[in-house]
Amino acid sequence: MEIIDFHAHIYPDKIAAKATQATGDFYNISPAHNGTGEELLTAGKAAGISRFVLLPVATRPDQVRHINNFIIDEVSSHQEFFGFGTLHPDCEDPAGEADFILHSGLRGIKLHPDTQHFNTDDKRLYEVFDLIQGRLPVLIHCGDKRFDYSHPRRLKKVIDDFPRLQVIAAHLGGWSLFGEAFELLRDTECYLDISSTTMFLPPDQTLRYIRGYGAERILFGTDFPLWDPAKEVDSFLKLRLSAGEREQIAWRNAMEILNG
Repeated sequence: MEIIDFHAHIYPDKIAAKATQATGDFYNISPAHNGTGEELLTAGKAAGISRFVLLPVATRPDQVRHINNFIIDEVSSHQEFFGFGTLHPDCEDPAGEADFILHSGLRGIKLHPDTQHFNTDDKRLYEVFDLIQGRLPVLIHCGDKRFDYSHPRRLKKVIDDFPRLQVIAAHLGGWSLFGEAFELLRDTECYLDISSTTMFLPPDQTLRYIRGYGAERILFGTDFPLWDPAKEVDSFLKLRLSAGEREQIAWRNAMEILNG
């Protein structure tokens, strides 16, 4: 069975260890890997993963174009990679950068409200959402009980305000707020990935959420380099899913999004 990792992060070699550790410190987690592209390919392929979606995050507005160019270069150098672009609401022209991403060959936009310090439903991004709805998906980090920036109720507002926007809610829609996310998002049409979830939820609860949302809406993801791909694949394969559900989550849903 093919497996596509829809939630992975890499960094330039010279800063990968430092950037990965900073992310680990933010979550009080000891990262499993250092976050280079080559390490992702090595660890991912050993785990049986064939393709990877790269999700960059610019924590400062001046980083946006540089990071997007880095992802474009990585995608062009590795046929295993799909790339999303990053945006920051404080950059000079968010809509202009979204247009650049739209025409760059990147497959979507990644936002991380908690580390970028903006609310998911911040009106500064509404022009971006309007520009890309029906054209590019947006994957948004969602849920953290320490902050309000990414609370799933804010994502629900964006979904309601932009019905043609293809939204992917990371971490089953609400990392550390899984139940609240389920109540808010189960009747929407957004996709959800299962990165950074299986280690925080009992398998039976993970399965209940997957089936409550519908397997046709769920994407596999590792959140590399925080977690080890082999362990994430093993946790996924141990879930008591049907063969059809497993294929949908492992790759079919991903290809439906990536092929537009």
